[in-house]
Amino acid sequence: MEETERELEKCCVPLLYTAVLESVEIELCEEDEIVVVEFKESLPIGTGVLNMEFEGTLNDRMKGFYRSTYEHNGQKKTMAVTQFEPADARRCFPCWDEPACKATFKITLEVPSELVALSNMPVIEEKLNGDLKTVYYQESPIMSTYLVAVVVGLFDYVEDRTPDGIIVRVYCQVGKASQGKFALDVAVKTLGLYKDYFAVPYSLPKLDMIAIPDFAAGAMENYGLVTYRETALLYDDKHSAAANKQRVAVVVAHELAHQWFGNLVTMEWWTHLWLNEGFATWVDINHAGEIDEIFDAISYRKGASVIRMLQSYLGPECFQRALASYIKRHACSNAKTEDLWSVLQEESGEPVNKLMNSWTKQKGYPVVSVKVKDQTLEFEQSQFLLSGSTGEGQWIVPITLCIGSYDARKSFLLQTKSETLDVKESLGASVSSSHPWIKVNVDQTGFFRVKYDEDLSARLRDAIERKCLSIGDKYGILDDYYSLSMACQESLTSLLALMGAYREELEYTVLSNLISIAYKVARIVADAAPELLDNVKLFFINLFQHSAERLGWDPKQGESHLDAMLRGELLTALASFGHEMTINEANRRFCIFLDDRNTPVLPPDLRRAVYVAVMQNVNKSNRSSYDSLLRVYRETDLSQEKTRILGSLCSCRDPEIIHEFLNFLLSSEVNWDQICKNLRGWIPNNSLHQCNCVTGRFSSPMHFNLVQARRKEVEQFFASRMKPYIARTLEAKHRKGAHQCRMGQKHSK
Repeated sequence: MEETERELEKCCVPLLYTAVLESVEIELCEEDEIVVVEFKESLPIGTGVLNMEFEGTLNDRMKGFYRSTYEHNGQKKTMAVTQFEPADARRCFPCWDEPACKATFKITLEVPSELVALSNMPVIEEKLNGDLKTVYYQESPIMSTYLVAVVVGLFDYVEDRTPDGIIVRVYCQVGKASQGKFALDVAVKTLGLYKDYFAVPYSLPKLDMIAIPDFAAGAMENYGLVTYRETALLYDDKHSAAANKQRVAVVVAHELAHQWFGNLVTMEWWTHLWLNEGFATWVDINHAGEIDEIFDAISYRKGASVIRMLQSYLGPECFQRALASYIKRHACSNAKTEDLWSVLQEESGEPVNKLMNSWTKQKGYPVVSVKVKDQTLEFEQSQFLLSGSTGEGQWIVPITLCIGSYDARKSFLLQTKSETLDVKESLGASVSSSHPWIKVNVDQTGFFRVKYDEDLSARLRDAIERKCLSIGDKYGILDDYYSLSMACQESLTSLLALMGAYREELEYTVLSNLISIAYKVARIVADAAPELLDNVKLFFINLFQHSAERLGWDPKQGESHLDAMLRGELLTALASFGHEMTINEANRRFCIFLDDRNTPVLPPDLRRAVYVAVMQNVNKSNRSSYDSLLRVYRETDLSQEKTRILGSLCSCRDPEIIHEFLNFLLSSEVNWDQICKNLRGWIPNNSLHQCNCVTGRFSSPMHFNLVQARRKEVEQFFASRMKPYIARTLEAKHRKGAHQCRMGQKHSK
């Protein structure tokens, strides 16, 4: 709320049944983001109306009410867009800009007559006045300020209706309407699904979704007018990959869930953000400047994981009934975390409040160690820390396990630090004579890591090779083992042995995670033991070849959406690890593509793999592929294609080309202050994601002195650049860095 953005001119309070009281002074407190209005006399107790005249600026910060620019047919165009979450409605108009201060909004806009003007509610009247028109909208239901939205510009749209008669439209730049059809179909179906799930219909007469060229977040759930990045809403059958299609479906479903969880029932304050985003975390927010900091991976991922664990523990039917009751009870109002626990506890009869407090009132999550001894299993919990340090905390952990079969299943609550289970007595099964596999945290529904002793680990590797386990369990074993390895609780050698058990894996979810882990392990080896890197790359090539050969290069008739995504990921991995046959075939197809951009030999699902592959042999004296990719980038107007190319150009191994690419992205003069100026409002969001990306790559604590030096360097860098929205992330990084340095000598050994 900066004075340069809005000038408050005068205020008056027409008290009901009394005279109008004029203000004598208006003071803007920028640091606290409040306005103080002083009147000549004390205001009497009672109901009144505060009238304020003010001026605002259509800014370029991608927050508040801002202008977004784009090109159409070679001409620069501008649209006006709002982004008010979390606390930027105050940049547009004076208001009590807190989620609990709900109100109805009756909006009127005066805009150039040729433009489309959208807001939360349908238009009730338009009046033309020369080159301008005045657009009047229906009064909104009661809602929070951060959900108010306005978009003005030139747009095309596609339209459909739900069986209930709700008008659903997808707006986009002129000429791109066909790219909105998939999102439109998803939205119409999703509204029906949520109506049935929450047992409450969508509460507005229309739903508009619009693609914005310059948009800081992935999407924003404004009531009745949801805004998206173009890549999160538009899908082109000819040029978008299967992964882009999946992203559109997931983002649309996520934002429409907010129309119930967030818009109809809103968190009381940002501490309870998960009630809006559908997840839980432990965060206390005291100042508006800190709110950006909680839109981070912990909020989204921890919260979603805890909710999934609770749904599994209570059962999906009970969980759904409770959510429907919660929505009805708190509709058009605000709620706290404890309100949801209360309804779930009433519906289930389980101690939900006690159980969930152990997850939302303390940081982190546990690792449960499991050992087999005769006919008993020994369980012990402790806080999991990636640094490998011993953490504090104790959780009420819903334990599920299977022994040798998914028919032999046991569940219990681990409420103490340790506990033993007599398997023969509980399940009638023997864990010693026939040596069956034992999987704890069945289908990975619990939000905790599992560490097995050597005997149990060997049994699970065998079960993976014999294809005895579910997709969720195969994924979970690998994911837990990787995290334990990074925390130095398992060796890298044993992790590679486990990865080898997945050589004949066919499932996308498992293989995609396997590929991701392979990249991370290769980076660590490159840093810690570069002389072993070629051997590690060869191991990964052999690991992925079977699955890649099964899928082949060309799509098969009727193949699944997941196979289409997997093909590209496998070929990208093989190219990245230097598989010569993959690189040669990619170069062949790329040459054909350069001559014919519509060739079937390079469909969208293969493009990233091919782009990465052709960059593998690029260097200063052999740069034709780099120049060709840059040309394709400049010629396309599809955001998803531009993103693919930018992500591939940096795959080059030549430092001089990489340096040239960085100059292309920014400029030779760019430093931190220039980045802040260029990216403006985007920097604070998502906990300074760039800082996490950069400092998070300081490869493990294997080099004690290096990590120590870099930690001090980062601290010194930010010492003179501290802001409220940076503080939380840096504090977390400081704690992690301290742990890494303490563990450094152990890793070096």
